[in-house]
Amino acid sequence: MITPSHKVRIFVASEPVDFRKGHDGLAALVQSQLRQKPFDGSVYVFRAKRADRLKLIYWDGSGLVMAYKRLEDNSFKWPAIRNGVIRLEPAQFEALFAGLDWRRVQPLEVAAPAAAE
Repeated sequence: MITPSHKVRIFVASEPVDFRKGHDGLAALVQSQLRQKPFDGSVYVFRAKRADRLKLIYWDGSGLVMAYKRLEDNSFKWPAIRNGVIRLEPAQFEALFAGLDWRRVQPLEVAAPAAAE
């Protein structure tokens, strides 16, 4: 399971993409359509026309990593198809990746603790 730290930014492309695309094709989409930088360490998630598959790419500091997941008996819960990108919190991404309804996951807003006395 890919579990990004709380510092990693996660972006989901809301429009389906051609799943024949590999590392370079998806990185080009990050730049041209999402207007982001594919080598900034963020995770970029893409969906297929059928909602049962996803691909993600991210730069790990030494190379571009691509992961693919297909759900066997279900489909992922995707945002409405429209031109653009949305940002997910790590807990929402974990729910999406597990095939759960990520929209029901609300990240906790916790203030940083004051300095210890």
